[in-house]
Amino acid sequence: MNFSIRGQQIEVTEALRDYVDKKLSRLDKYFDAPPTSDGTVTLTVVRGLHAVEVTIPLTGVVLRAEDRSDDMYASIDAVVDKLERQIRKHKTKINRKLRQKGVKIGLFAESANGGSVAVDESDEELEVVRTKRFTLKPMDVEEAILQMNMVGHNFFVFSNIDTREVNVVYKRNDGKYGLIEQG
Repeated sequence: MNFSIRGQQIEVTEALRDYVDKKLSRLDKYFDAPPTSDGTVTLTVVRGLHAVEVTIPLTGVVLRAEDRSDDMYASIDAVVDKLERQIRKHKTKINRKLRQKGVKIGLFAESANGGSVAVDESDEELEVVRTKRFTLKPMDVEEAILQMNMVGHNFFVFSNIDTREVNVVYKRNDGKYGLIEQG
């Protein structure tokens, strides 16, 4: 698989490029054939934190992982570990569905011993453990941010008084705020 590696506020040295290529090549063992799509790797340094974001578009799924730490190499290692977990989880899910249908074709390779890579299947169960109902109070974005901060959550659903649409405000990792509007 080919990766486009770029840096934001950091020069991508040959050593960094080689390390990223070496670590991401570990993912090749999970595929029957190397994916034809190109992945992107973005290396960023903001306020002393080294962030790595990897996006791999595949047929029917986009694998994406991000990590921040004080060391760029540690961030790269953590991102590759996250991607491996995502692939194993997705592979288990696909193989389970195919077994139920009686089909033996898959996007991901089998492990060397002929079986699937072991994954904790308790992660696969998507269970709603709590449901909340509430009426959406019409408010502007600023009031929604204040309400979100008051209740101590990292997102808040509200009815936008200007557009009369359901919106969501959320707190971003950089400490700023985002707004999700209906399309």
